[in-house]
Amino acid sequence: MPRRRLYKAQKPLAAVADLSEQSRPTGCDAQKPSGVKECASLSRRSLLNAALFLPAAPLLGCSSSRESNHSEGQEPPPVFAFFTPEERAFVEAATERLIPDEEDGLGARGAGVAVFIDRQLAGSYGRAEHWYMQGPWATGVPEQGYQLKLTPAALYQTATRNVNAWCQKNHGKDFAALPGAVQDDVLHGLESGDIELTDVPAKVFFTMLWNNTVEGFLADPMYGGNRNFAGWKLIGFPGPRYNYSSEIEQYGKPYTLPTVGILGRNGTLLRKG
Repeated sequence: MPRRRLYKAQKPLAAVADLSEQSRPTGCDAQKPSGVKECASLSRRSLLNAALFLPAAPLLGCSSSRESNHSEGQEPPPVFAFFTPEERAFVEAATERLIPDEEDGLGARGAGVAVFIDRQLAGSYGRAEHWYMQGPWATGVPEQGYQLKLTPAALYQTATRNVNAWCQKNHGKDFAALPGAVQDDVLHGLESGDIELTDVPAKVFFTMLWNNTVEGFLADPMYGGNRNFAGWKLIGFPGPRYNYSSEIEQYGKPYTLPTVGILGRNGTLLRKG
């Protein structure tokens, strides 16, 4: 299967690091694999492989991915707990440009990444309950991590309002209503800082949006993203099966067991609370 086109960042990968080593967290509450320090610098497949420290892998068991994504019948529409309709439209559009679905449905929209981000912002991550948020509020350097006084929830609310205002001023429409190519230009402008938002640093917001997008695409489906194991299928990860003892030494042989998550084979079940 050929590599797919996706949002292309403008600068090379600077470093790969465990997010837990940063002075302030940039990830969500869901337990996740090691992240990337400047993950806005990677292509989709490279980023996903770097995030998991896995070698490049073919789409194992994904030749019928479209069928598998819809095999359980019509799914009910997602319930959003935090985003307003305008915020939801922005996040869905932006994450879809970062990790496109294309024809196989294995992208951010199909994986429910916006649902993951919404659930995280509605919880303790969105309120920064486990972060040091008492100041001082110096600008800091990139190695110091997130330094704003805004919680992640407040940053998303403020930045979404600022981005839509910028798009209205320069293009006459909200971000979600713009053509895909124009949306890409806006995202590049946020990433580079060439677009100046009224109330928050564009680069800081883009970094959080990008990190959360990757986390939502690769976290266990019980957190709201990676619906129907879309992210795991893309990189060939079979999930946290409790026992691989009989397959460990079957080198070079296809792994044929179905993908599983913490809550089982149903990739749409959500954790309560």
